[in-house]
Order: sequence, then structure tokens, then C-alpha cells
Amino acid sequence: MTRVLVTGGAGFIGSHYVHHALAAHPDWRVTVLDKLTYAGNPANLEDLKGNPRYVFLKGDIASKTDVERAMEGGVDILMNFAAETHVDRSIGDPEGFIRTDIYGAYTLLEAARERKVKAFVQISTDEVYGSVASGQSRETDALMPSNPYSASKAAADRLAYSYFATYRLPVFISRASNNFGPRQYPEKVIPLFVTNAIDDIPVPLYGDGRNVRDWLHVLDHCRAIDLLLEKAVNGEVYNIGGGNEVMNVDLTHRILEALDKPASLVKPVADRPGHDRRYCVDTTKLRSLGWTPQETFVDGLRGTIDWYRRNEWWWRPIKEQDPRFKSYYQAQYGR
Repeated sequence: MTRVLVTGGAGFIGSHYVHHALAAHPDWRVTVLDKLTYAGNPANLEDLKGNPRYVFLKGDIASKTDVERAMEGGVDILMNFAAETHVDRSIGDPEGFIRTDIYGAYTLLEAARERKVKAFVQISTDEVYGSVASGQSRETDALMPSNPYSASKAAADRLAYSYFATYRLPVFISRASNNFGPRQYPEKVIPLFVTNAIDDIPVPLYGDGRNVRDWLHVLDHCRAIDLLLEKAVNGEVYNIGGGNEVMNVDLTHRILEALDKPASLVKPVADRPGHDRRYCVDTTKLRSLGWTPQETFVDGLRGTIDWYRRNEWWWRPIKEQDPRFKSYYQAQYGR
């Protein structure tokens, strides 16, 4: 039995990967370590209770004690999905991002080195490249993060590489573009705009709305990670992108049209400080290993919107009852 530790497994991408891993790998035993911050939702893993190949532990990746507890009995593969991820929150309060994204990665890398894990996967982001006016970011390009979130991810990314270069820890790093899909915390743009529109609440569009993002369905991200576990070269970086460049204003109108809501719901708000204009990654390296995205953006977005429409039980308690969401939303958009 392959012993796998997934950190951040109660979050959006992590929970999708846990479900994917247990379905795709019947010889895996998966342990999830998650701090259950505002974005870590136990409901994301509720259906796995009772699965003999699944264990959940509440804990902090920046705590050596918690990490050691999660690694008792040995770990073959350690996958670090845990991170503070929202740019807006990092601008207002960078400290938590530094602690989790950088010091947490260090704690995991040290434990992996001591326990001699067979594979360490550091989940990074395309945002480490900074804004790209034209063309595509390649894995060898300079890192130019422009906000505390992307800077903390760049630091963890390079720290993971240093453990390969210095200690020969078997590490690879993935840098994915913007993920979307069901169960994404509703402060992120797609679930926020979908759930606001369902309730006829204005959707807050930053600036002129012409910022461009490349959208990757979360299940295609999971499939890419699996392929890299099989074929990646230790110490290497791999971009994962969906090839779906969309301006935020166009994304907004697609969502409103899918829900049959009026364009008058769009509410322009002051732009985010240091808002990167465009991200786009070159995925030639990953595609050469045999990966291609299976989810089209049109179908994936439609399926995502339908999921939020059908599963109000999942997001309404967050938006209507959780004071952490309410205080964030008021601080961010109340003005």
C-alpha cells in the first residue's frame, strides 16, 4: 500500500485531488492534514468518512508536532496543497501567508527529508511569474511575483527546489493557472459572481475588467499531477494551464448570461493594488509527457455554475452565517 499525505486536503483543489486519488489508485492510503481555516471545509470530504483507505487529521503544516503526527507510520508521497491563497487577503494581512506558505513548506520539507519520502510535490502557481504582457511564461523564466501571496508561493517553490539541489530530496514543482470547478470557496471570482448573481446581488468587478486569466478545470489539474507523479524529473518545474484565456469582464457576462441575469448586476469597484494584468503559461513541457486538458472551458463553466445552483446547502452557510466571510466581504466591497 502506497502511503500518501495530502496537506490542505479539505480545501478546493486538495479535496478534488483526494477524491481523484482514492478513485484512481486503489493501492493508495491517503492521509489528509488540514488546519481547517475559513477555506478548509469538512463538507468537502464528508462522503469519504468510513473509507478504510482515508484518514483525516486536523493540523497545521507550520507545526512540527502536527506534521510528525501525520507522518507516523511512514509516508511515500507528500503532496503540499496547503496554502493561504487569496491575493486580496494577502494584501491586507500578509503574515499568515508567510507563515503557512513559506514556513509551512519548510516544515514539510524537513520532515520529508528526515523520513526519506519517495516523492515530494510542491503545488505552486502561475502567479509567481508576475504579469505577462504578451506571449507565455516558460518554466525557465524569471519569477516576478507582485503581491504577498504570489511572493510567498515563489519562496516555497524555490525552497522546495533547494531541498532537491542540496539534499537530493525527490521534489518536483507544478505551477498551475487559475483553477475553477465545484466546491471553490465563494470569495474567488467564479463562485462569488455565480452565488451573488443567483441572489441578484451586484457582482464586484475590479477596475476595467480587462485583466486576463487562463482557466484550468480542477479535474484536469488533478490528472496532470498524477501524470507528473509517474513521469516528472526530480528538481523540475512543470506548468499546468488550461489554454483558456478570458478577460474578467467577459467571464462576468458569461456567468450572468448562463444564469439569465441582467448586465446591470455588474458593479465596477476600485482595482486591487498591484493587480496583474495577464497570466499565461507555456505548457509544452507537460504536453510532451502526454497530457492534454479534457474539460472544455464552456462545458466546465456550465457544469460549475450548475453545481452552485444545485448545491446551495454548501455555500449559503458560508455566505450567510460565517462571520469570517461576512467581515471579509464587507471590508473588501462594502465601500
